[in-house]
Amino acid sequence: MKNRRIFIHVFLFSLTSINYIDRVALSVAAQPIAREFGISPIQLGFLLSSFIWTYFASLVIWGLALDRWGTRYVNAAGMAIFSLATVATGFAWSFGTILVTRLVMGAGEASSYPSGAKVIREWMPAKERGMAAAILNSGSYAGPAVGAIVVAWAVQQFGWRTGFVLVGATGSIWLFCWLKWFRKPELATFIGDEERALILRERNGGLVEDASRSPLSISDLLKSPSVWGLLVTQGFGSYAQFLFLTWLPSYLQTERHLNLVNSGYLTALPYALSVILALLIGVLSDRLLTTESCRKGGRRTMVAACMLLTGFVLVTPFVDNVWVMVAVFTLSLTGAQAAIAMNIALIGDLLPSSAEVGRATGLLITGGASFAMLAPIATGYVVAITHSFDNAFYIAGVLAVAGALVSFTMTRVPVGAQRDVAHQPVSVGI
Repeated sequence: MKNRRIFIHVFLFSLTSINYIDRVALSVAAQPIAREFGISPIQLGFLLSSFIWTYFASLVIWGLALDRWGTRYVNAAGMAIFSLATVATGFAWSFGTILVTRLVMGAGEASSYPSGAKVIREWMPAKERGMAAAILNSGSYAGPAVGAIVVAWAVQQFGWRTGFVLVGATGSIWLFCWLKWFRKPELATFIGDEERALILRERNGGLVEDASRSPLSISDLLKSPSVWGLLVTQGFGSYAQFLFLTWLPSYLQTERHLNLVNSGYLTALPYALSVILALLIGVLSDRLLTTESCRKGGRRTMVAACMLLTGFVLVTPFVDNVWVMVAVFTLSLTGAQAAIAMNIALIGDLLPSSAEVGRATGLLITGGASFAMLAPIATGYVVAITHSFDNAFYIAGVLAVAGALVSFTMTRVPVGAQRDVAHQPVSVGI
């Protein structure tokens, strides 16, 4: 096998799949838990969003840790923390104890995307970043697709506690394989010398990294208009993603009157279809772009187009047929998934080197989390006040369209270009 980078793709996909299986477990089991502990829709909205609070607070910390200590051990620590927290949820005895385990889970899960983005920058040639980012992010949709079915089945057969223990324990398998086989490409033993040389030559877009150049600081990153454009786009796309992730099973059960198992299947179907479609968009992105256009931010056009596709969620209130609804959800989820993935690839395209990928991606996902943690709470209030999900879908759709405009207009300049120009010596003619 000449392209053994496929093993890295497997690690990336399974990392986010397990991450999101753990997240969706509470969404699927929300109604039985709410009945057991007497939780209101507003309280449930806070509980569903609670992991985002610590997730948001931990992203930049994990990013800085990655840039200092590397992906192997930092990523392993994150996986261990959120897997153990998910298992612990199965032993909770009150609203408060579930809240605590979800907060711990969120802190651990914040490691995954910064780790994945840094692995992509270290392992993938520039023209393969789009597909690699799509594979990384597709796990966030495959996870809910699998988790919705597995957790719904476990809850129905054994109770909600067993569902959390079952999905939380899967992280231990991934953790063993990661620590046993993963290394940076310079040290990995499962690739040949030819593939190693290709990776090291092409991972920076064919340019030689300047070892004497100091990495961009958080302050440097925040001075870049492109970074702000990336953060806002990530936030608007993540709002729609988390609306579906946290409330779709409850929407199907309460407004579409489906039982627990059928709502699990109809949650899983659009997620599963969107994984395939988003991967195809990732492949298309890599094929349409040259190495030069990658460095100039050409991937922003694909991001903007995908954000417009996310806006299909606006038509949900006008759809009665359940299969048309599935089609609408599939298109919207595909757009959100592909936009977030291409945005992760885009920040890698615009950064000058891999040295700051951890912190930059931490900032990027912080932008996403800032809106993601609002989606479950805002939706809880909308449902409690209007007794309908219609306005929740309208909010997500409007933000998606706005995100398309932001991406297309604000992500045009390489990150750090201003600092490099400012630091260039000035020549004076005589």
